[in-house]
Amino acid sequence: MKKMGNHNSISRKLSMSLALLLCVSLNTLSQNVAPAAPAATPAVAVAPATGGGDPVAGKALFNANCAACHNLDRKMTGPALRGVSAKYDKEWLYKWIRNSSALIKSGDAKAIAIFEEYNKSVMTAFPQLSNADIDNIIAYTDEKKVEAPAPAVATGVPGTAVADSGISNDVILGALSLVMLLLVVMLFFVNNVLTKIAKANGIEVAPKEKSIPIWKAFAKNQFLVLVSSIFLLLASGYFFYGWVMQIGIDQDYAPIQPIHYSHRIHAGSNGIDCKYCHSAARVSKNGGIPSLNICMNCHKSIAEVSDTTATPEYSKAFYDGEIQKLYDAVGWDKDNQKYTGKTKPVKWVRIHNLPDHAYFNHSQHVTVAGIECQKCHGPVQEYEIQKQFAPLTMGWCINCHRETDVKMEGNAYYTKIHEELSKKYGVQKLTAAQMGGIECGKCHY
Repeated sequence: MKKMGNHNSISRKLSMSLALLLCVSLNTLSQNVAPAAPAATPAVAVAPATGGGDPVAGKALFNANCAACHNLDRKMTGPALRGVSAKYDKEWLYKWIRNSSALIKSGDAKAIAIFEEYNKSVMTAFPQLSNADIDNIIAYTDEKKVEAPAPAVATGVPGTAVADSGISNDVILGALSLVMLLLVVMLFFVNNVLTKIAKANGIEVAPKEKSIPIWKAFAKNQFLVLVSSIFLLLASGYFFYGWVMQIGIDQDYAPIQPIHYSHRIHAGSNGIDCKYCHSAARVSKNGGIPSLNICMNCHKSIAEVSDTTATPEYSKAFYDGEIQKLYDAVGWDKDNQKYTGKTKPVKWVRIHNLPDHAYFNHSQHVTVAGIECQKCHGPVQEYEIQKQFAPLTMGWCINCHRETDVKMEGNAYYTKIHEELSKKYGVQKLTAAQMGGIECGKCHY
Protein backbone atom coordinates (compact mmCIF):
# COMPACT_ATOMS: atom_id res chain seq x y z
CA MET A 1 0.00 0.00 0.00
CA LYS A 2 1.32 3.41 -0.97
CA LYS A 3 1.76 6.15 1.59
CA MET A 4 1.18 9.82 1.03
CA GLY A 5 1.14 13.04 3.05
CA ASN A 6 -1.77 14.00 5.24
CA HIS A 7 -3.96 15.93 2.80
CA ASN A 8 -6.61 16.36 5.50
CA SER A 9 -4.33 18.82 7.35
CA ILE A 10 -3.87 20.86 4.15
CA SER A 11 -7.61 21.02 3.53
CA ARG A 12 -8.22 21.89 7.14
CA LYS A 13 -5.75 24.78 6.98
CA LEU A 14 -7.34 26.09 3.82
CA SER A 15 -10.78 25.87 5.37
CA MET A 16 -9.67 27.72 8.49
CA SER A 17 -7.96 30.41 6.42
CA LEU A 18 -11.07 31.03 4.34
CA ALA A 19 -13.29 31.09 7.42
CA LEU A 20 -10.97 33.64 9.05
CA LEU A 21 -10.97 35.68 5.85
CA LEU A 22 -14.76 35.62 5.86
CA CYS A 23 -14.93 36.97 9.44
CA VAL A 24 -12.40 39.74 8.76
CA SER A 25 -14.18 40.76 5.56
CA LEU A 26 -17.55 40.95 7.27
CA ASN A 27 -16.13 42.97 10.15
CA THR A 28 -14.34 45.41 7.86
CA LEU A 29 -17.29 45.94 5.56
CA SER A 30 -19.73 46.37 8.42
CA GLN A 31 -17.52 49.14 9.83
CA ASN A 32 -17.52 50.91 6.47
CA VAL A 33 -21.26 51.47 6.53
CA ALA A 34 -21.78 55.21 6.40
CA PRO A 35 -22.97 56.49 9.81
CA ALA A 36 -26.12 58.51 10.00
CA ALA A 37 -25.45 62.22 9.85
CA PRO A 38 -25.91 63.91 13.25
CA ALA A 39 -28.93 66.09 13.58
CA ALA A 40 -27.96 69.65 12.97
CA THR A 41 -28.91 72.21 15.58
CA PRO A 42 -31.37 74.67 14.10
CA ALA A 43 -29.59 77.93 13.55
CA VAL A 44 -31.10 81.15 14.74
CA ALA A 45 -31.30 83.86 12.17
CA VAL A 46 -31.92 87.47 13.06
CA ALA A 47 -34.09 89.66 10.92
CA PRO A 48 -32.72 93.13 10.26
CA ALA A 49 -34.20 96.04 12.13
CA THR A 50 -36.60 98.26 10.26
CA GLY A 51 -36.17 101.46 12.35
CA GLY A 52 -33.42 104.07 12.30
CA GLY A 53 -29.92 103.43 13.62
CA ASP A 54 -27.17 100.99 12.80
CA PRO A 55 -27.71 97.58 14.46
CA VAL A 56 -24.10 96.53 13.83
CA ALA A 57 -22.75 99.55 15.72
CA GLY A 58 -25.52 99.07 18.26
CA LYS A 59 -24.37 95.51 18.97
CA ALA A 60 -20.87 96.74 19.80
CA LEU A 61 -22.28 99.43 22.09
CA PHE A 62 -24.66 96.93 23.70
CA ASN A 63 -21.86 94.46 24.47
CA ALA A 64 -19.66 97.22 25.89
CA ASN A 65 -22.28 98.95 28.06
CA CYS A 66 -25.36 96.81 28.53
CA ALA A 67 -24.48 93.10 28.32
CA ALA A 68 -23.33 92.88 31.96
CA CYS A 69 -26.90 93.41 33.19
CA HIS A 70 -29.13 92.79 30.16
CA ASN A 71 -29.88 90.06 27.66
CA LEU A 72 -32.01 90.41 24.57
CA ASP A 73 -34.31 87.47 25.29
CA ARG A 74 -34.29 86.82 29.04
CA LYS A 75 -34.22 88.65 32.33
CA MET A 76 -30.93 89.24 34.09
CA THR A 77 -30.21 92.01 36.58
CA GLY A 78 -32.38 94.10 34.28
CA PRO A 79 -35.22 93.24 31.88
CA ALA A 80 -34.92 91.55 28.50
CA LEU A 81 -34.41 94.25 25.88
CA ARG A 82 -35.54 92.78 22.58
CA GLY A 83 -38.28 94.99 21.18
CA VAL A 84 -37.89 97.55 23.97
CA SER A 85 -38.74 100.44 21.62
CA ALA A 86 -42.27 99.06 21.25
CA LYS A 87 -42.80 99.31 25.02
CA TYR A 88 -41.42 102.76 25.73
CA ASP A 89 -41.23 106.08 23.94
CA LYS A 90 -37.81 106.90 22.45
CA GLU A 91 -37.53 110.22 24.29
CA TRP A 92 -38.26 108.42 27.54
CA LEU A 93 -35.54 105.86 26.73
CA TYR A 94 -33.04 108.67 26.19
CA LYS A 95 -33.74 110.01 29.69
CA TRP A 96 -33.75 106.55 31.30
CA ILE A 97 -30.47 105.41 29.77
CA ARG A 98 -28.62 108.65 30.53
CA ASN A 99 -29.78 108.96 34.15
CA SER A 100 -32.34 106.48 35.44
CA SER A 101 -31.99 107.66 39.05
CA ALA A 102 -33.04 111.20 38.14
CA LEU A 103 -36.04 109.88 36.26
CA ILE A 104 -37.10 107.81 39.28
CA LYS A 105 -36.73 110.78 41.63
CA SER A 106 -38.87 112.88 39.31
CA GLY A 107 -41.79 110.56 40.07
CA ASP A 108 -42.08 109.00 36.62
CA ALA A 109 -44.50 106.09 36.97
CA LYS A 110 -42.80 103.85 34.40
CA ALA A 111 -39.37 104.40 35.93
CA ILE A 112 -40.64 103.66 39.44
CA ALA A 113 -42.38 100.48 38.25
CA ILE A 114 -39.19 99.12 36.68
CA PHE A 115 -37.19 100.09 39.76
CA GLU A 116 -39.58 98.23 42.06
CA GLU A 117 -39.88 95.19 39.78
CA TYR A 118 -36.14 94.59 39.66
CA ASN A 119 -35.45 94.71 43.39
CA LYS A 120 -34.59 98.41 43.37
CA SER A 121 -31.38 97.75 41.45
CA VAL A 122 -29.89 101.06 40.40
CA MET A 123 -29.04 101.20 36.70
CA THR A 124 -25.68 102.69 35.77
CA ALA A 125 -26.00 106.13 34.17
CA PHE A 126 -24.61 106.59 30.65
CA PRO A 127 -24.46 110.37 30.08
CA GLN A 128 -21.69 109.86 27.51
CA LEU A 129 -24.02 108.14 25.04
CA SER A 130 -25.41 110.41 22.35
CA ASN A 131 -28.86 110.12 20.80
CA ALA A 132 -27.27 108.46 17.79
CA ASP A 133 -25.56 105.89 20.04
CA ILE A 134 -28.83 105.10 21.78
CA ASP A 135 -30.60 104.86 18.41
CA ASN A 136 -28.00 102.29 17.32
CA ILE A 137 -28.54 100.26 20.49
CA ILE A 138 -32.32 100.40 20.02
CA ALA A 139 -31.89 99.31 16.40
CA TYR A 140 -29.92 96.27 17.62
CA THR A 141 -32.59 95.41 20.22
CA ASP A 142 -35.33 95.76 17.58
CA GLU A 143 -33.87 92.98 15.44
CA LYS A 144 -36.33 90.12 15.43
CA LYS A 145 -35.15 86.64 16.17
CA VAL A 146 -36.53 84.12 13.69
CA GLU A 147 -35.98 80.40 13.68
CA ALA A 148 -34.17 79.16 10.59
CA PRO A 149 -35.89 76.29 8.74
CA ALA A 150 -34.91 72.87 9.97
CA PRO A 151 -32.47 71.03 7.72
CA ALA A 152 -33.95 68.44 5.40
CA VAL A 153 -33.78 64.92 6.71
CA ALA A 154 -32.89 62.18 4.26
CA THR A 155 -35.52 59.48 3.99
CA GLY A 156 -34.80 55.82 3.68
CA VAL A 157 -34.77 52.56 5.55
CA PRO A 158 -33.14 53.02 8.98
CA GLY A 159 -29.77 51.35 9.33
CA THR A 160 -29.02 51.16 5.62
CA ALA A 161 -26.63 53.50 3.89
CA VAL A 162 -26.61 53.81 0.12
CA ALA A 163 -23.31 54.14 -1.67
CA ASP A 164 -22.72 56.66 -4.44
CA SER A 165 -23.14 53.87 -7.01
CA GLY A 166 -26.70 53.25 -5.78
CA ILE A 167 -25.92 49.71 -4.51
CA SER A 168 -26.73 49.15 -0.88
CA ASN A 169 -23.88 48.04 1.39
CA ASP A 170 -26.12 45.27 2.68
CA VAL A 171 -26.33 43.82 -0.87
CA ILE A 172 -22.53 43.88 -1.20
CA LEU A 173 -22.09 42.20 2.17
CA GLY A 174 -24.64 39.57 1.30
CA ALA A 175 -22.92 38.76 -2.03
CA LEU A 176 -19.49 38.45 -0.40
CA SER A 177 -20.90 36.25 2.36
CA LEU A 178 -22.47 33.94 -0.26
CA VAL A 179 -19.15 33.67 -2.17
CA MET A 180 -17.25 32.78 1.01
CA LEU A 181 -19.86 30.20 1.96
CA LEU A 182 -19.61 28.57 -1.51
CA LEU A 183 -15.81 28.36 -1.18
CA VAL A 184 -16.06 26.66 2.21
CA VAL A 185 -18.62 24.12 0.85
CA MET A 186 -16.41 23.42 -2.19
CA LEU A 187 -13.40 22.75 0.02
CA PHE A 188 -15.47 20.34 2.07
CA PHE A 189 -16.46 18.37 -1.05
CA VAL A 190 -12.89 18.40 -2.40
CA ASN A 191 -11.64 16.92 0.87
CA ASN A 192 -14.22 14.12 0.70
CA VAL A 193 -13.35 13.33 -2.93
CA LEU A 194 -9.61 13.14 -2.18
CA THR A 195 -10.28 10.81 0.76
CA LYS A 196 -12.37 8.43 -1.40
CA ILE A 197 -9.74 8.40 -4.18
CA ALA A 198 -7.01 7.53 -1.68
CA LYS A 199 -9.02 4.59 -0.30
CA ALA A 200 -9.91 3.31 -3.80
CA ASN A 201 -6.25 3.24 -4.86
CA GLY A 202 -5.05 1.70 -1.62
CA ILE A 203 -3.10 4.76 -0.60
CA GLU A 204 -2.47 4.98 3.13
CA VAL A 205 -2.42 8.42 4.64
CA ALA A 206 0.73 8.81 6.74
CA PRO A 207 -0.18 9.43 10.38
CA LYS A 208 1.09 12.63 11.99
CA GLU A 209 4.27 12.03 13.97
CA LYS A 210 4.07 12.86 17.62
CA SER A 211 6.50 15.53 18.80
CA ILE A 212 7.73 16.31 22.31
CA PRO A 213 5.78 19.19 23.87
CA ILE A 214 7.85 22.34 24.06
CA TRP A 215 7.50 22.61 27.83
CA LYS A 216 9.03 19.13 28.26
CA ALA A 217 11.93 20.02 25.99
CA PHE A 218 12.44 23.21 27.99
CA ALA A 219 12.32 21.37 31.34
CA LYS A 220 15.04 18.93 30.19
CA ASN A 221 17.44 21.82 29.38
CA GLN A 222 18.85 22.72 32.82
CA PHE A 223 20.79 25.76 31.55
CA LEU A 224 17.67 27.36 30.10
CA VAL A 225 15.75 26.64 33.31
CA LEU A 226 18.48 28.32 35.43
CA VAL A 227 18.77 31.41 33.24
CA SER A 228 14.98 31.78 33.01
CA SER A 229 14.59 31.44 36.78
CA ILE A 230 17.18 34.16 37.46
CA PHE A 231 15.58 36.48 34.88
CA LEU A 232 12.10 35.96 36.35
CA LEU A 233 13.33 36.63 39.89
CA LEU A 234 15.06 39.87 38.87
CA ALA A 235 12.10 41.05 36.79
CA SER A 236 9.63 40.23 39.57
CA GLY A 237 11.74 42.15 42.10
CA TYR A 238 11.98 45.15 39.78
CA PHE A 239 8.25 45.35 39.09
CA PHE A 240 7.34 44.65 42.72
CA TYR A 241 9.58 47.49 43.90
CA GLY A 242 8.08 49.84 41.30
CA TRP A 243 4.56 48.86 42.34
CA VAL A 244 5.28 49.37 46.05
CA MET A 245 6.85 52.79 45.39
CA GLN A 246 3.66 53.94 43.61
CA ILE A 247 1.41 53.30 46.60
CA GLY A 248 -0.23 56.57 47.62
CA ILE A 249 0.87 58.42 44.46
CA ASP A 250 -2.07 59.73 42.47
CA GLN A 251 -0.32 61.72 39.74
CA ASP A 252 -2.67 62.57 36.83
CA TYR A 253 -5.70 61.74 38.99
CA ALA A 254 -8.60 63.64 37.40
CA PRO A 255 -11.97 62.74 38.96
CA ILE A 256 -15.28 63.79 37.46
CA GLN A 257 -16.80 66.55 39.60
CA PRO A 258 -20.54 67.00 40.31
CA ILE A 259 -20.39 70.34 38.45
CA HIS A 260 -18.03 70.54 35.49
CA TYR A 261 -15.57 73.39 36.06
CA SER A 262 -13.24 74.33 33.23
CA HIS A 263 -9.97 75.96 34.33
CA ARG A 264 -9.29 76.42 30.61
CA ILE A 265 -12.20 78.84 30.36
CA HIS A 266 -11.87 80.61 33.71
CA ALA A 267 -8.10 80.82 34.27
CA GLY A 268 -7.16 80.60 30.59
CA SER A 269 -9.63 82.38 28.31
CA ASN A 270 -10.97 84.80 30.94
CA GLY A 271 -7.64 85.28 32.76
CA ILE A 272 -9.11 84.97 36.27
CA ASP A 273 -6.37 84.91 38.92
CA CYS A 274 -6.17 81.58 40.78
CA LYS A 275 -6.18 83.42 44.12
CA TYR A 276 -9.47 85.15 43.32
CA CYS A 277 -11.28 81.85 43.82
CA HIS A 278 -8.70 80.14 46.06
CA SER A 279 -8.21 83.19 48.29
CA ALA A 280 -7.40 81.02 51.32
CA ALA A 281 -4.09 80.01 49.70
CA ARG A 282 -2.64 83.45 50.51
CA VAL A 283 -3.31 83.35 54.25
CA SER A 284 -4.03 79.76 55.21
CA LYS A 285 -2.44 76.34 55.43
CA ASN A 286 -5.02 74.99 52.98
CA GLY A 287 -5.75 76.20 49.48
CA GLY A 288 -9.47 75.90 50.15
CA ILE A 289 -12.46 75.02 47.99
CA PRO A 290 -14.17 78.20 46.73
CA SER A 291 -17.68 78.71 48.08
CA LEU A 292 -20.49 78.91 45.55
CA ASN A 293 -21.13 82.58 46.33
CA ILE A 294 -17.76 83.31 44.67
CA CYS A 295 -19.07 81.60 41.53
CA MET A 296 -22.25 83.67 41.72
CA ASN A 297 -20.25 86.91 41.76
CA CYS A 298 -19.96 86.39 38.01
CA HIS A 299 -22.61 83.82 37.14
CA LYS A 300 -25.43 85.88 38.56
CA SER A 301 -25.15 87.72 35.26
CA ILE A 302 -23.64 84.95 33.12
CA ALA A 303 -26.26 82.26 32.55
CA GLU A 304 -24.80 80.93 29.31
CA VAL A 305 -21.50 80.73 27.51
CA SER A 306 -20.67 82.16 24.13
CA ASP A 307 -20.74 80.01 21.01
CA THR A 308 -16.94 80.28 20.68
CA THR A 309 -16.44 78.62 24.07
CA ALA A 310 -17.72 75.26 22.88
CA THR A 311 -15.33 72.50 21.82
CA PRO A 312 -15.87 69.29 19.82
CA GLU A 313 -16.02 67.41 23.12
CA TYR A 314 -18.08 69.89 25.14
CA SER A 315 -20.93 71.74 23.45
CA LYS A 316 -22.48 75.07 24.39
CA ALA A 317 -25.56 73.23 25.64
CA PHE A 318 -23.33 71.16 27.95
CA TYR A 319 -21.70 74.24 29.52
CA ASP A 320 -25.07 75.98 29.90
CA GLY A 321 -26.38 72.87 31.65
CA GLU A 322 -23.48 72.96 34.12
CA ILE A 323 -24.23 76.61 34.92
CA GLN A 324 -27.82 75.54 35.61
CA LYS A 325 -26.47 72.95 38.10
CA LEU A 326 -24.78 75.84 39.91
CA TYR A 327 -28.08 77.72 40.01
CA ASP A 328 -29.86 74.65 41.37
CA ALA A 329 -27.22 74.28 44.07
CA VAL A 330 -27.48 77.88 45.33
CA GLY A 331 -31.20 78.21 44.67
CA TRP A 332 -31.01 80.95 42.06
CA ASP A 333 -33.99 81.69 39.83
CA LYS A 334 -32.42 83.16 36.71
CA ASP A 335 -35.76 84.14 35.18
CA ASN A 336 -36.87 86.23 38.17
CA GLN A 337 -33.32 87.14 39.25
CA LYS A 338 -33.73 86.15 42.89
CA TYR A 339 -32.83 83.39 45.34
CA THR A 340 -35.49 80.81 46.12
CA GLY A 341 -33.98 79.62 49.41
CA LYS A 342 -33.87 76.01 48.15
CA THR A 343 -30.24 74.90 48.09
CA LYS A 344 -28.45 71.63 47.37
CA PRO A 345 -24.99 70.69 48.69
CA VAL A 346 -22.27 70.10 46.09
CA LYS A 347 -20.12 67.09 46.94
CA TRP A 348 -16.79 68.04 45.36
CA VAL A 349 -14.24 65.25 44.91
CA ARG A 350 -10.86 66.04 46.48
CA ILE A 351 -7.91 65.79 44.08
CA HIS A 352 -4.76 66.70 46.07
CA ASN A 353 -4.41 64.87 49.35
CA LEU A 354 -1.23 64.73 51.45
CA PRO A 355 -0.79 62.13 54.22
CA ASP A 356 -1.56 63.26 57.77
CA HIS A 357 2.10 63.08 58.84
CA ALA A 358 3.19 65.60 56.19
CA TYR A 359 2.76 69.32 56.87
CA PHE A 360 2.35 71.79 54.01
CA ASN A 361 1.44 75.45 54.31
CA HIS A 362 0.06 77.24 51.24
CA SER A 363 0.59 80.74 52.63
CA GLN A 364 4.29 80.03 53.29
CA HIS A 365 4.79 79.12 49.65
CA VAL A 366 2.33 81.50 47.97
CA THR A 367 2.73 84.68 50.04
CA VAL A 368 6.19 84.40 51.62
CA ALA A 369 8.01 82.48 48.89
CA GLY A 370 6.02 84.01 46.01
CA ILE A 371 5.70 80.69 44.18
CA GLU A 372 3.19 80.59 41.35
CA CYS A 373 0.36 78.07 41.55
CA GLN A 374 1.50 76.44 38.28
CA LYS A 375 4.76 75.35 39.93
CA CYS A 376 2.94 72.61 41.85
CA HIS A 377 -0.41 72.37 40.09
CA GLY A 378 0.80 72.49 36.49
CA PRO A 379 -0.60 74.62 33.63
CA VAL A 380 -4.10 74.78 35.12
CA GLN A 381 -5.06 77.44 32.58
CA GLU A 382 -4.95 74.70 29.94
CA TYR A 383 -6.88 72.02 31.86
CA GLU A 384 -10.48 71.33 30.92
CA ILE A 385 -10.64 68.89 33.82
CA GLN A 386 -8.36 69.60 36.78
CA LYS A 387 -5.88 66.85 37.61
CA GLN A 388 -3.00 66.21 40.00
CA PHE A 389 0.03 67.48 38.12
CA ALA A 390 2.89 66.58 40.50
CA PRO A 391 3.55 63.26 42.29
CA LEU A 392 3.65 65.12 45.66
CA THR A 393 6.23 62.67 47.03
CA MET A 394 8.85 63.56 49.63
CA GLY A 395 11.59 63.24 47.01
CA TRP A 396 9.78 65.68 44.72
CA CYS A 397 9.46 68.26 47.52
CA ILE A 398 13.09 67.89 48.61
CA ASN A 399 14.34 68.24 45.05
CA CYS A 400 12.36 71.48 44.69
CA HIS A 401 13.85 72.82 47.95
CA ARG A 402 17.34 72.04 46.69
CA GLU A 403 16.81 73.85 43.37
CA THR A 404 14.69 76.83 44.39
CA ASP A 405 16.36 80.07 45.52
CA VAL A 406 14.70 81.88 48.39
CA LYS A 407 13.45 85.35 47.47
CA MET A 408 15.22 87.70 49.86
CA GLU A 409 14.38 91.03 48.22
CA GLY A 410 11.98 93.10 50.29
CA ASN A 411 11.58 90.36 52.89
CA ALA A 412 12.90 91.60 56.22
CA TYR A 413 12.18 88.22 57.81
CA TYR A 414 15.14 86.70 55.96
CA THR A 415 17.60 89.62 56.25
CA LYS A 416 19.58 88.47 59.29
CA ILE A 417 19.55 84.75 58.55
CA HIS A 418 20.56 85.48 54.96
CA GLU A 419 23.63 87.42 56.05
CA GLU A 420 24.76 84.60 58.35
CA LEU A 421 24.07 81.70 55.97
CA SER A 422 25.51 83.44 52.89
CA LYS A 423 28.82 83.78 54.78
CA LYS A 424 28.63 80.16 55.89
CA TYR A 425 28.06 78.77 52.38
CA GLY A 426 29.97 81.48 50.51
CA VAL A 427 27.08 82.28 48.16
CA GLN A 428 24.82 85.24 47.47
CA LYS A 429 21.71 83.19 46.71
CA LEU A 430 20.42 80.66 49.19
CA THR A 431 18.23 77.70 48.35
CA ALA A 432 15.37 76.54 50.52
CA ALA A 433 17.52 73.52 51.46
CA GLN A 434 20.34 75.77 52.72
CA MET A 435 17.74 77.62 54.79
CA GLY A 436 16.81 74.36 56.51
CA GLY A 437 14.13 73.31 54.05
CA ILE A 438 15.14 69.63 54.08
CA GLU A 439 15.24 69.17 57.86
CA CYS A 440 12.86 66.41 58.92
CA GLY A 441 11.14 68.58 61.53
CA LYS A 442 10.09 71.14 58.94
CA CYS A 443 7.46 68.83 57.47
CA HIS A 444 7.18 66.00 60.03
CA TYR A 445 6.53 66.82 63.67
